Amino acid sequence: MDAVDAVLNEVGPRLKRVRKERGATLAALSRATGISVSTLSRLESGQRRPSLELLLPIARAHKVPLDELVGAPEVADPRIRPSAVIHGDITVYPLTRQPGGLQAYKMIIPPSRSEPEPRTHEGYEWFYVLSGRLRLVLGEHDVVMRRGEAAEFDTRVPHWFGCAEDRPAEILSLFGPQGERMHLRTKPRSR
Repeated sequence: MDAVDAVLNEVGPRLKRVRKERGATLAALSRATGISVSTLSRLESGQRRPSLELLLPIARAHKVPLDELVGAPEVADPRIRPSAVIHGDITVYPLTRQPGGLQAYKMIIPPSRSEPEPRTHEGYEWFYVLSGRLRLVLGEHDVVMRRGEAAEFDTRVPHWFGCAEDRPAEILSLFGPQGERMHLRTKPRSR
């Protein structure tokens, strides 16, 4: 038995349960839907395969969503509730659930992180400054980035970032394996 058959086998008992919870008889439901009593009875007993043409009027008559009759699987909560991980002096909140591929993080960089120690590793990074001012040392470049600014770079280039002021900086970071690039698309400036 496949997953579809398993779901369809549960429709009949659900139809009967919903009808009984509402105190309706097969005859009353037949009048409300225009579906014969014998067809409704066969649906509830599993002798007739449910179809949209039959389920939609029943759902409408009972004033329930169709997925309540079909038993659609619950959708997982889409919210991510990250827990902080401390890497050295940076607080990192992972924002991606699945391992591998593109990863998203929120990072809080403390003001104590102000002495550059450039490093390299495999990958490609894109980040966006959410708050504060961030100093980015990338190869021979040394720039201060403000809220709303973004950067992207190959992490094989020696790089380091830290605070450019005496309060923490927060960034949203997207990190991908080598060769995977993130692209920020914006409208061209009007002249």
